[in-house]
Amino acid sequence: MARTIEIMDTTLRDGEQTSGVSFTASEKLTLAKLLLDELKVDRIEVASARVSEGEFNAVKSITDWAATNDCSEKVEVLTFVDGGTSIDWMQKTGAKVQNLLTKGSLNHLTHQLKKTPQEHFDEIEAVIKLAKNKNIVTNVYLEDWSNGMRNSPDYVFQFLDFLTEQPVKRILLPDTLGVLTHSETFEYLEKIVRRYPKTHFDFHGHNDYDLGVANVMEAVKAGCHGLHLTVNGMGERAGNAPLASAIAVINDFLPDVKTTVNESSLYKVSKLVSTFTGFGIPANKPIVGDNVFTQTAGIHADGDNKNNLYFSDLMPERFGRKRKYALGKMSGKANIQKNLHELGLTLDDEELKKVTARIIELGDKKERVTKEDLPYIISDVLDSSSFQQKVFIKSYVLTHAKGLQPSTTLSIEVDGKCYEENAQGDGQFDAFMNALHRVYDRLEVKLPMLVDYAVRIPPGSNSDALCETMITWKTTENDFVTTGLDSDQTVSAIKATEKMLNLI
Repeated sequence: MARTIEIMDTTLRDGEQTSGVSFTASEKLTLAKLLLDELKVDRIEVASARVSEGEFNAVKSITDWAATNDCSEKVEVLTFVDGGTSIDWMQKTGAKVQNLLTKGSLNHLTHQLKKTPQEHFDEIEAVIKLAKNKNIVTNVYLEDWSNGMRNSPDYVFQFLDFLTEQPVKRILLPDTLGVLTHSETFEYLEKIVRRYPKTHFDFHGHNDYDLGVANVMEAVKAGCHGLHLTVNGMGERAGNAPLASAIAVINDFLPDVKTTVNESSLYKVSKLVSTFTGFGIPANKPIVGDNVFTQTAGIHADGDNKNNLYFSDLMPERFGRKRKYALGKMSGKANIQKNLHELGLTLDDEELKKVTARIIELGDKKERVTKEDLPYIISDVLDSSSFQQKVFIKSYVLTHAKGLQPSTTLSIEVDGKCYEENAQGDGQFDAFMNALHRVYDRLEVKLPMLVDYAVRIPPGSNSDALCETMITWKTTENDFVTTGLDSDQTVSAIKATEKMLNLI
């Protein structure tokens, strides 16, 4: 049978040590509920004792909620060997589980505390005894344990011999500086688990060499009983082992191990933590990044149509997400067809070829093309194919400066002959139209009157979206509309005007 690994989320404590991040009391309570109720982690570490009044209020609100929901034992607080001050603080907040910070390397003990091992052990024993008398459960952190195993293993085992005789529920082994390789993680933990088979050990990995998830994997293989993880890999320096990646790795590569974590909520929690902290998620971050389930190359979309050649077990639906097919210069017909299908649109082969060419053209200009842009692009391309082009706006210079009237210099080709004109106006497009009128006055052609001008972008888009300009023109016979598409509003209006010139 598969063994279950405890997952302790320390986003609200260690994750808050990310530079520039500070949760409010209400944010901590919201995330605590989400982590335990929806994501289903086993435990949460929510604060450090004695830090601030705000931290006190946050812990108090979480423990009050936990008490009414029968999960007080799942809420943990980092405490210190301070003669009982942390214990008093915990009692006032209502917290029931302490994670006692101690020294896991002789180097830290000697140079930071300047004490002997026995002096340190005696003080720890006194705190554990006090906690037990106050009905507080004790877990013990061995700070800098990884360097302790490298440089002073005799001290580490002396310490563990002592702790395993104490009324301690869990021993927490942190790679405090993120220095372990995967092979060291396995070697050190296997030795410890084998030597103390009746003791519960957690592994707490940091990510300084980007080895956090690899070390988590090896820690589980070595027999550890719990893992400390953070949402989005938040934490000091390079952060902690990221929760989403670690859970995916365990589920996909360690069949003899399971967790209680609800995979489908990982993305939702990730986005909420990002919103609360302002700590952005890299677009290529595994599992939760914006781009990780986006196929860009057309050949990949084509392969997905042919027996899912580019699929793996890492399916987006597991995490409450959907696969996307990017539109740009790397797009092939398969990418575009995937997006058209989602929109409920169909094109024949010739139309699809024209739309593909237009998207590639936009991608070459580094313009961002979205699925929502597609109807506008289709309209623009198919509209352009309704006439034989004889008028080409070859180039133009648009100027706009505070205190000066906007002006345009225009070069236009009509039936193979080029004309240039310059004009000013109330705005850049007005100046462009004035220059255009000068050209057509020379040709003795009366231009239609502009009677309506509307601009829109796809719903939900941002300031970098493609912009569609629809202009209504009036002649003596009728009214008609032309559209232009570009990421620049004035340029899209010029493109709509070019279509008008060809239609007349």
